[in-house]
Amino acid sequence: MILPSKHLKPDRALLTVGADILLLLNKRPCTVSKLWDDLREQQSQKSVETKIAFDLFILALFLLYILGAITFEDGILKRVKP
Repeated sequence: MILPSKHLKPDRALLTVGADILLLLNKRPCTVSKLWDDLREQQSQKSVETKIAFDLFILALFLLYILGAITFEDGILKRVKP
C-alpha cells in the first residue's frame, strides 16, 4: 500500500499521493479541507482515471506526518523544509 506493486497502481500508492500533497504544500500552507479540494482539482486536470478516496488521502497525510515531512499547527498543514 505504501509502494506500488503488481496489484496496486502507482497513482494509488501512498508515496505517490504523498508526493502530490507535498507539491501542493510547496505553494503555500493550507487546511486539510483546502488541501483535499486542491488535490481533487489537480486530479481532474490530469484526467486521472481513478480518483483517490478521502481515506487514502488521510493515510498519505499520516505517512507524511510520521516521516516528519509535514507539520500540523493551529489547523494548518505545513511542509517541513529539509
